Amino acid sequence: MNGSDLLLKGTARDIGFAIAQGHLSSLEAVRWYIARIEEHDKGPGGINAIRTISPQAIAQAAAADEELRTSGPRSLLHGVPFLIKDNILSTDGSPASAGSAALKDFMPSHEATLVARLRKAGAVLLGKTNMTEFADFVSDVMPAEFSGAGGVVRNPLGLRYDRGQGSSVGSAAAVAARFCAFAIGSETQNSIQTPAIFSSVFGFKPTVGRVSRHGIVPLVPSQDTAGPLTVCASDAMLVLEAMAGPDMHDTATLVPLPALTRFPLSGGGLEEMAFGIPRRTIEAAQLSPECTQAFERVLSRLSSAGALIIDPCDMPSAEQIHEVRSSVFRTEFKASLNAFLGSCSPCGFTELEQLIEWNARHAKAIPYGQSLLEAANKTEGLRSPGYQADRRRDLALSLDGGILAALRASSADVLLVPMSVAAKCTGKAGAPVAAIPVGQASNGMPFGVTLFAEPGQDMKLLRIAAAIEHCVGERLLPALT
Repeated sequence: MNGSDLLLKGTARDIGFAIAQGHLSSLEAVRWYIARIEEHDKGPGGINAIRTISPQAIAQAAAADEELRTSGPRSLLHGVPFLIKDNILSTDGSPASAGSAALKDFMPSHEATLVARLRKAGAVLLGKTNMTEFADFVSDVMPAEFSGAGGVVRNPLGLRYDRGQGSSVGSAAAVAARFCAFAIGSETQNSIQTPAIFSSVFGFKPTVGRVSRHGIVPLVPSQDTAGPLTVCASDAMLVLEAMAGPDMHDTATLVPLPALTRFPLSGGGLEEMAFGIPRRTIEAAQLSPECTQAFERVLSRLSSAGALIIDPCDMPSAEQIHEVRSSVFRTEFKASLNAFLGSCSPCGFTELEQLIEWNARHAKAIPYGQSLLEAANKTEGLRSPGYQADRRRDLALSLDGGILAALRASSADVLLVPMSVAAKCTGKAGAPVAAIPVGQASNGMPFGVTLFAEPGQDMKLLRIAAAIEHCVGERLLPALT
């Protein structure tokens, strides 16, 4: 496979191996991706996944190549170019706007821990991706494709990223269009798994606390995490290993979690794996007949490959989770964003109310309004009895009466659903989630499944995801030359 074919079709692991073996240089890879971005991302009709190209990308790639020649590779990611979501801070001269026009010129003075760790592994920061403004917490009618700072991101498969399809749209689109070897997104409720499925790429949301959030513009700290978007489960494992670990700047990472243990690259077989199917959760989502049929085909194929399908394997709280309206999002958003703004005063803003006032004066920057920002600004803080009761209820319904109850009652290894219909539950529980592309439904729409387990079981989940991927996984490829 020549260099262009490798960068177009290969995995991040393949690219890293080629760089380590001297068959491809990091500088060649960075220049190839930049040229592809110029061709397919910019201008009228472009995908518009990329917010900025790092001013240091070329120099960092050249430095990675020189280090490889003199000292050897740091890891399997040495020299591999990656992109990060625009709410992740870096000190490479790129702004971090979180999609907000008000913050479009914010130059961070410190770097996110995950970026520093990927650099330590030798990976090369190529740039940043566009995202839904403030991780989709500006307006309850704003489509996922939009941000005031970046404009409209177009799905490389020719679809729209519509309302509720998750804020890591730029990172998912960039991987789908092969603008990078892998990208980093963030998720609070569905912002990695949903864009991954609609872009037909692999997405992994780690357990909350597995990856440091230091240096990421917050949304809901009790649920926030960052995770990889890749072309396969094996790449997600590789990137997670590089990013994960305790960080004194993020106390959630100091809570002990099971160690990360690698799985075989083949993904292993399905013969001893038990999949629980939470039917009540699926039914509450009211999926199209085409999605339902596609899911049943997946279950049939998994069963034929030797998997045990436990159906139904319901979460007792399924209907309550679906119907609950919690104050957690808006309360934690105000508190955490005010803390973030107060700590670094990006573009002179020190509190949410100032952002709301700026938006009111620049209405063209927020064509869908700012109803969610205004609702958040009215909350009474983390000590309010209403917030604390809602957080306790969220955990009770999603974890004790949800994921854990279903797994323990059935002895299932993991739970499996079509698309991202359990995102509300997994978000509240802080649970790990793998989104696996499985071709398309009969109506031509991208189809995928999400796999989830109890918090801490990240590598178990990735190992099983690799086996599913091997059995039924299928990526739809965009019509880009």
